[in-house]
Amino acid sequence: MLDTWTYINNDWFAGATPLMFATTNAAWLGNTVFDGARRYDGVFPDLALHCQRVVRSAEIMGMIPTCDAEAIEALARDGAKKFASDAALYIRPMFWIEDGLGPIDPTSTRFALVIQVMPMPDVSQGFSACISPLRKPLPETAPTTAKASCLYPQLTRAWGEARKRGFDNAVMLDARGDVAEFTMQNLLLVMDNEIHTPVPNDMLLPGITRARALGLLSDMGLSIVERKILPDELSTADEVISTGNHARIHPCSRLEETHYGVGQIGKKLVSKYRDFAHQSTKTL
Repeated sequence: MLDTWTYINNDWFAGATPLMFATTNAAWLGNTVFDGARRYDGVFPDLALHCQRVVRSAEIMGMIPTCDAEAIEALARDGAKKFASDAALYIRPMFWIEDGLGPIDPTSTRFALVIQVMPMPDVSQGFSACISPLRKPLPETAPTTAKASCLYPQLTRAWGEARKRGFDNAVMLDARGDVAEFTMQNLLLVMDNEIHTPVPNDMLLPGITRARALGLLSDMGLSIVERKILPDELSTADEVISTGNHARIHPCSRLEETHYGVGQIGKKLVSKYRDFAHQSTKTL
């Protein structure tokens, strides 16, 4: 069975189908937005919210979305049926600008949906991370409120440099030097049985999985504190947890020379999120 299906030009195509031309505005000026949803164990946690966000991101970037959130969700569920029922999938809706030299032509907005097999990572052992010297941009210097592809080269640079240093990931600071998030995942700290997380300040994208995790942690009786977090505070945390599209909930077991292991709250959150996903989302 194929590991990728692509929806473009109102039809499904087998495999990794080309999306852009040599003259496409987005191919050389970066006017692309996307989102990432998941299907695993037959469920689609928060799929509707991911579809809504990609439309919102397109609008922030000045595009005219050619497909609404409900239609994207229906396409995603339909496309998932092309795969084995037990396959873990990454679902990526995208909008981009086809025309425009300098200013974009919003009426040239195009849409594609790419679904590919992508196993869920093993989160039981946690991951390691370092602090990156690279910073996230100010909202005045980049479209930070959208899930825009042009933001990601800086993140992949930080992640790649972390790998060269022997770490799995990196913590990025915002433009003012405060803790923002991991390269592509939001960050939660467990401190004295409270959850501390950087306050959304438009230099980090407050994720869908982050919001879901905070709700689950609150249901567990834990207080949630959104505040400015300084880099030196990371080593004083009892646990560090990442939330994001790819792994959903993934404990960080080591940051630089601080070893946290995989703590009890992290383990419970992994379990609670799994329960939410299976109880609250529709199956195939």
